[in-house]
Amino acid sequence: MNILRLAAKSVWNRRLTATLVVLSIAIGVSLLLGVERLRVQARTSFAQTLSGTDLIVGARGGAINLLLYSVFRIGDATNNVSWRTAEAIAAWPDVAWTVPLSLGDSHRGYRVLGTTTAYFEHYQYGQRQALQFAAGAPFAELFDAVLGAEVAAQLGDRLGSEITLAHGAGKVSFVQHADKPFKVVGILAPTGTPVDRTVHVSLQGIEAVHVDWLGGAPLPGHGKTAEQVKAMTLTPKTVTAVLVGLQSKLRVFNVQRASNDYRDEPLLAILPALTTQQLWDLLSVGERALLAISALAVVCGLLVMLTALITGMNERRREMAILRALGARPAQVFLLLVGEALLLTSCGILAGVLLLQVALGLALPLLGGQLGLTIAAWPPSPRELAMLAGVLLAGVLGGALPALRVYRRSLADGLTLRI
Repeated sequence: MNILRLAAKSVWNRRLTATLVVLSIAIGVSLLLGVERLRVQARTSFAQTLSGTDLIVGARGGAINLLLYSVFRIGDATNNVSWRTAEAIAAWPDVAWTVPLSLGDSHRGYRVLGTTTAYFEHYQYGQRQALQFAAGAPFAELFDAVLGAEVAAQLGDRLGSEITLAHGAGKVSFVQHADKPFKVVGILAPTGTPVDRTVHVSLQGIEAVHVDWLGGAPLPGHGKTAEQVKAMTLTPKTVTAVLVGLQSKLRVFNVQRASNDYRDEPLLAILPALTTQQLWDLLSVGERALLAISALAVVCGLLVMLTALITGMNERRREMAILRALGARPAQVFLLLVGEALLLTSCGILAGVLLLQVALGLALPLLGGQLGLTIAAWPPSPRELAMLAGVLLAGVLGGALPALRVYRRSLADGLTLRI
């Protein structure tokens, strides 16, 4: 303890240099932990977005693209599935239930999802958790809407509020379906998934707002009022994708093959868990590159500390010699310098952890709103603790190098120096 106390006073006497060293280590540690936390928790968040669904069926294209737009609301479909095909899939004997999904419109930057009430019965997330309502109930009328938790919280919409859908998925749209407003009848409880950032309406509601549109624009002179639309037959023409639940998990590959070989139109059926793993396999190279860059940032911070210690040795040779003259043993001088490295590295680690917490606190709204990621700021995982222990060990070993040089010097080396 006396050695550490003396080391602390020695570091304080060179506090400007020590501050720069601590800051360098802190930046590297925060980058290393930040990349690791984003990597692990992004995987967890993606994996828990959808559970209990055996297949996702969409138009033929890329499997990862189908997963991204149907589950994570990222991107758009290259083509749609006809309603006739969606009904045919629902009628297959091995299929227990289906949930059709229709994407395309938005509400103040949030995606609008057209679906059926089966969505609220069969959609599950996490460990097979069902959707729950914080207020209200599923849509029952043509112009009813159910909001995700984040939509309601961010936009301030409540039960009974009127919302207007916009054409397209952008944050800013100059083409609004203002003549056919929707009424909020339900608000879902938070899930930590893209469901929170989605406005849910019926498939018929999606058809209703586009009944007097053609080619993405309203038809001049052919406008229909909300009352006129309610009297019309609003059978969907197409849907974006279909979530499928099976009678038996053993039949999943048979149904997948039947979907992919469907003759009436080109389809693609994917297993959500398998495709999610393919997505992460695709991103694994980038993950490793980011981790390597972060590790190099930590190494740079430790090199700054090592450089400061070695550079200061020439200035401290008389100091070390005086300590020896006062009775300090070589081992004690060695431990003094190692203690300084320990203190600098420990302070850098603590500062890095604190910096990460502040950065995550500031970035959480962006990560949640834009990327749909829920990142826990605390506590650190066992792997992160192991990383911190490795940084601490590397710092102590780095400090041992200049300490070993001092250990080998003789007492006369310092006393004979000229001032």
